[in-house]
Amino acid sequence: MSTNPKIYVAGHRGLVGSAIVRMLERRGFNNIVTRPHKELDLIDQRAVAGFFADEKPEYVFLAAAKVGGILANSTRGAEFIYENLMIQTNILHQSMVHPVKRLVFLGSSCIYPKMAAQPIKEEALLTGALEPTNSPYAVAKIAGIEMCRAYNEQYGTSFVPVMPTNLYGPDDNFDLQTSHVLPAMIRKFHLGKLAMAGDWEGIETDEKRMGTIPSSIKDDIGYTHRDSSSCQITLWGTGSPRREFLHVDDMAEATGFAMFDTDATDLLNIGTGIDMTIRETAALVADTVGYAGDIAWDHALPDGTPRKVLDVNRITGLGWSHKIDLKQGLKQTYRSYLHAFSG
Repeated sequence: MSTNPKIYVAGHRGLVGSAIVRMLERRGFNNIVTRPHKELDLIDQRAVAGFFADEKPEYVFLAAAKVGGILANSTRGAEFIYENLMIQTNILHQSMVHPVKRLVFLGSSCIYPKMAAQPIKEEALLTGALEPTNSPYAVAKIAGIEMCRAYNEQYGTSFVPVMPTNLYGPDDNFDLQTSHVLPAMIRKFHLGKLAMAGDWEGIETDEKRMGTIPSSIKDDIGYTHRDSSSCQITLWGTGSPRREFLHVDDMAEATGFAMFDTDATDLLNIGTGIDMTIRETAALVADTVGYAGDIAWDHALPDGTPRKVLDVNRITGLGWSHKIDLKQGLKQTYRSYLHAFSG
């Protein structure tokens, strides 16, 4: 490796991409190339080709993606499959045409079958039906994995697909219409905490800074009638599914490890190998935020996959393991939320 290689991080403003930039800076890299969407539309094939021809990056982290939680995936599946297919196809192909030395492709653990044996091994890919609520997104990511494999075999590229488990951390998406489970819980419980204190002005400030609060949540927390005694946070499903959560900075360290410290090109799971129920997770988040009100579970809404925890023996066998436990990571994430909320 050259002493100051040019490294392109696609999706540098997102939860994943921003963590990768921080990881690269910790490692001492300073020739990091980024482009905001207004300067480079990754769906535009011609624009991506021109970018690679001009910049000629040596290493690429493909972290750009359209992502969201159950609600967004369930209602906007066409956007999820189209945009993700276009983004990854353009970047992967141009990384071959203007040969990069190595590329890390970021996927998601939702690529695995809904009823896969637990913990989920990499070999479970394409062995069963997907979870219907996010199958368009999953199919796009599976296509990216297959593209990595096919390009490596046909063109001699060095593309490695990595599949993180559920991620959380600083710079997360706290929009209550599109966010994943942990940031959604953090914000809901924070709003509940403000409501129980009668801090209606604080709720209004949160909405201005962090995005629209749906009317159903305003009703739940008593904001609509300014009734702090009626606060109740409603969460989706039964609370029984089991999930694994990984701090995004641990994920970033894993991608740097895969990129620079291995020559692996096989699919790599990235996670903790530890899971807990959504109900247990909610209790931990409520405790972290300081919310002491009621929690209700809406059984009419979907649970998603019953259990999802990754087998991480392949990457730990290469020498990487996570460092940040969930309790510590949630405290850090809530602090970052409060900073954004008050900043």
